[in-house]
Amino acid sequence: MTEFRHTDDRLVHEGGVWNVVVGSFLDPDGESFTRDIVRSPGSVAVLPLMFDPEGVPSVVLLRQYRPTYGEFIYEVPAGMRDVPGEPIEVTAQRELLEEVGLTAEKLQHMFSMKPSPGMTDAVTELFLATDCTQGVADRQGPEEEHMEVHHLPLERALTMIDEGEITDAKTVTALLLTNRVLMQRDSAR
Repeated sequence: MTEFRHTDDRLVHEGGVWNVVVGSFLDPDGESFTRDIVRSPGSVAVLPLMFDPEGVPSVVLLRQYRPTYGEFIYEVPAGMRDVPGEPIEVTAQRELLEEVGLTAEKLQHMFSMKPSPGMTDAVTELFLATDCTQGVADRQGPEEEHMEVHHLPLERALTMIDEGEITDAKTVTALLLTNRVLMQRDSAR
């Protein structure tokens, strides 16, 4: 045998969105081992990008309480892929509208991110949203009802990464990728 092989999952917890399993595997030498795994339908994350009349880019972020850390965290609008069969672009538009009340004329898929490969099979699809128009938010649950929406210059958001104010992996990745997209666009001119 030259590859790892997944042989079984034993369900230990069935949740509303996530399941926890003990996965059984064989290594390339034929030795068996197990790992605890959170099985996830995945998620989407959407960074709204806007420009002022002078062309200065700004972004919309959320500051939301996260019980797992017991603190407020800056994040891009995001949500679970909890509607079976829903295309990721539709999920992205739905979450953008629900959380910040925006609809994007253009959605650009930037990256498929594996946020925590040591514990979950989750994949977060990162999008850049442009040409956004204001709609009505439809926040779900106590964390979303109490979250703050922050519209700030992209440069300020990048500085917040350097200063340790923005630490969420999907948000850091989306901001850095967006900055790279804009730098490439500017150098092509």
